[in-house]
Amino acid sequence: MDAAAASALVPSRTPSPRLPASTTASRPSSVRPFAARLPARPLSLPRRAAVAAASLGVSNDTGVMTPGADVVTQNDLLIVGPGVLGRLVAEKWLKEHPGCKVFGQTASTDHHSELTDIGIIPSLKGSTIPQKAPYVIFCAPPSRSDDYPGDLRTAASNWSGEGSFLFTSSTALYDCSDNRLCNEDCPSIPVGRGPRTDVLLRAENVVLEAGGCVLRLAGLYKIDRGAHYFWLRKGTLDSRPDHIINQIHYEDAASLAIAIMKKKPRGRVFLGCDNKPLSRQDIMDAVNKSGKFDTEFQGFTGTDGPLGKRMENSKTRADIGWKPKYPSFTEFLGVDS
Repeated sequence: MDAAAASALVPSRTPSPRLPASTTASRPSSVRPFAARLPARPLSLPRRAAVAAASLGVSNDTGVMTPGADVVTQNDLLIVGPGVLGRLVAEKWLKEHPGCKVFGQTASTDHHSELTDIGIIPSLKGSTIPQKAPYVIFCAPPSRSDDYPGDLRTAASNWSGEGSFLFTSSTALYDCSDNRLCNEDCPSIPVGRGPRTDVLLRAENVVLEAGGCVLRLAGLYKIDRGAHYFWLRKGTLDSRPDHIINQIHYEDAASLAIAIMKKKPRGRVFLGCDNKPLSRQDIMDAVNKSGKFDTEFQGFTGTDGPLGKRMENSKTRADIGWKPKYPSFTEFLGVDS
């Protein structure tokens, strides 16, 4: 199973002196990328969006929307699971559609004030928005759900059917291995192969039957999040170094999701990856070479396990008219030749 499945199914830089690498499984402070220690840059979303959220009568304590949030316009968007990916979608969507409203449904009220600050109108998962939204994206993981397909049905019930309904799934559902090439036409794992993949397959079916679309994403990453960062924190890993990993940057996943929603397709499955599969060893060699982290990865010690698959999404790119900002993980780190 590649990094996207693991994520979906569970949990200017100033030079700094390099510190010894950690060999424990705990998270040492020295593993942080240099960029992560700089003061946070405020999101560029218009502050007026946050003011608009407050004027709609949203309670950040309870997540309940009160009367006043009952006018839905043609570009309004509902995000179920506004985490890292969902917030990027919101940021880009608000920039492209000034004056629209973005609703965000969460499993708890813990981050509602943060969502309001960046222009998202928050409420609790499963609640019904005042009117059905023309655009809905579901990017919450199954790890915090007792009935994941049921959550997708609720999300579908909040969709007006006018714009687009998109579910972000995982490339782990493609039935391909042993370093073989895998694209949008590769068959899916059959239901019954395993409980974790079954949950995603059933969730996808709910979306497709409702006329929505599925975006199967490879391993998501940014400078301080992703497979590379998890391995860096470990120091060493008992896994084979030649296992192939497929990835896509969070920003590119968000831009692809938006591009799909704007096309308004119906009942289709798309694939999100950067078309540059790398071995585990390639990834960590790039991390060590980049100089962007305060420690170095020590190595992989395993010799057994699957080899992975090589994802390729030329069909999705052509149909949607999309290309990534970051063509590969190595180019993102600035070490590509």
